[in-house]
Amino acid sequence: MGPLKGIKVVDMTTVLMGPYATQMLGDYGADVIKVESLDGDVTRLIGPMRHTGMGPVFLNTNRSKRSICLDLKKPAGREAVLRLLKDADVLVYNVRPQAMARLQLGYDVVSAINPRLVYAGVFGFGQDGPYAAKPAYDDLIQGATALPALMAQTGDGVPRYVPNALVDRIVGLTAVGAICASLVHRDRTGRGQRVDIPMFETMAGFVMGDHMGGLTYEPPLDKGGYARHLSRDRRPYKTSDGYLSVIVYNDKQWENFFKATGRDDLRADPKFATFAGRAANIDVVYAELARIFETRTTAEWIELLTKADVPVMPMHDLASILHDEHLEATGFFPVVNHPTEGPIRSMKVTATWSDTEAESVRLAPRLNEHGAEILGEIGYSPDEIAAMVRDGVTRSAPE
Repeated sequence: MGPLKGIKVVDMTTVLMGPYATQMLGDYGADVIKVESLDGDVTRLIGPMRHTGMGPVFLNTNRSKRSICLDLKKPAGREAVLRLLKDADVLVYNVRPQAMARLQLGYDVVSAINPRLVYAGVFGFGQDGPYAAKPAYDDLIQGATALPALMAQTGDGVPRYVPNALVDRIVGLTAVGAICASLVHRDRTGRGQRVDIPMFETMAGFVMGDHMGGLTYEPPLDKGGYARHLSRDRRPYKTSDGYLSVIVYNDKQWENFFKATGRDDLRADPKFATFAGRAANIDVVYAELARIFETRTTAEWIELLTKADVPVMPMHDLASILHDEHLEATGFFPVVNHPTEGPIRSMKVTATWSDTEAESVRLAPRLNEHGAEILGEIGYSPDEIAAMVRDGVTRSAPE
């Protein structure tokens, strides 16, 4: 079905970062087996829901997977995971490596059973520094990589987190790339390997790639920061009846903007006339744009700027984006029928391939929905599965 068809992924992740990565691997065709605790992934309990354990965060981060629950602190639960790993291609986990070692599931143990396994960890910090054993969450890493400080600099001076699990999703995307690269290496050499994807270092590079500025040089040329990003008027522009997202960036776009608005006075102003002049006076430039955009309605501006080939988009909210004309035309938010949750709004796989079409083939599973099926695939008999349920190693199938 997808480019990763035939790849078996054992997913020992929870919350967002790891599940987002493994959902993408599943969307791309991999057989993703989500190993949950007997209580299930905590995101099952977040948000409004029709049935307990099937909240929207879980539904939107765990499609394209099968679910089995196991108590890994019990020898029989650990043994079941080791059986799963014997012919797996990838293991993804997002607890600290120290916790995997305590479970006796460290790389030294697992690679001895399956040398071809890609053993991928997504966790807080690189393991060669003093933060190695520290816990990490999205908010902590946002703060540690200067995002709240940058938000304060562009707003009212109060540091704020970005209202999105930005770190979890960026690191999850990075993990997908690292895992796929490791699979290429494995196919060339026959050997798997351990790959660590740390949140702190990943986000430090992500943020500082934009904002290193003069700190790139020794000695520094300035205090860092990308002036255009930090301008207080770099924001959706207020129109006479709403807001609008516009960027007038290169010389051609500015020339088109001058013509469309009749602002020959700005064309003659050195602060506006060249890329270098605008970059050096970005606060002045954006403040003037803010004044200009208040003079017409949102609809008038969209029509005018579209005709002038100046980049413009509506500023959506969480409700209006569902009805964006482009997303409606491309079927991005299909309403699908979940076996237990009824009609739910899903999101399509965004990458496309000419030969290996990828699409979500499973909706998010109930806890342990596929437990007996998966245990049967790795050699457990019905009597053995019943004994594991009785002993609290796993749960019975959901009703």
